[in-house]
Amino acid sequence: MASLSETLFESEMFGHVKGAFTDAKEERPGRFEVANGGTLFLDEIGNLSLNLQAKLLQVIQNREVTRVGSVKSIPIDIRLVCATNKPIQKMVYEHTFREDLFYRLNTIKIEIPPLRERREDIPGLADFFLEEYTQKYEKPFLKLNSKVIKKLCSYTWPGNIRELKHTIEKAVILCDSHTIKPEDLYLDSQTMPAMKEIESVKLSDVEKIAISKVLDQCKGNYSHASRLLDISRTTLYAKLKKYGL
Repeated sequence: MASLSETLFESEMFGHVKGAFTDAKEERPGRFEVANGGTLFLDEIGNLSLNLQAKLLQVIQNREVTRVGSVKSIPIDIRLVCATNKPIQKMVYEHTFREDLFYRLNTIKIEIPPLRERREDIPGLADFFLEEYTQKYEKPFLKLNSKVIKKLCSYTWPGNIRELKHTIEKAVILCDSHTIKPEDLYLDSQTMPAMKEIESVKLSDVEKIAISKVLDQCKGNYSHASRLLDISRTTLYAKLKKYGL
């Protein structure tokens, strides 16, 4: 039996009819139906369960979808583009990804090198994300310090472009001046300051200030704040209670 999270994902992809599951109060089309006549992009295809892989294969082969809770098939005509950062061929050998689905999807293959292997792209991408988030958070005069670019280019980016995008967004939110400086970047490999520089500062104080700033920028949206802080909503609630925020 599929879990609730899997059912909800299936509903998002294929749609559902009223009463198909808890909270299914109305009929709703899925991504495949909405994309009919156009292109549908599926990210992280390697994360699909074998059950969902089988259903996706059926949709591709039959060129039709069946909404959750329904027996009626709906014809579709789409261009399907998929992406993953997982070794799909290895997963096929390990029987965690269906071989028949792999060959259905592997018509045209494009390999994009990780960000650490194309560091010349980092300054342009950083500027692109900076423009996006300075507009979103109404900080139009915010700029990147030259030392920031150097630091960005020297980082390994295990999370690739998503991590770069998230890093720039967080820096825009937390920066209090008109220039983002290296210390405004939150990177996993960031070198900690010398102890003599922080011996009078408690880690809890820094965390409290960071959470407060993020909540202020997100206007109290806990879901958005927890995503920016890289913590779950449950953890965020616990910290809000701990710091009296």
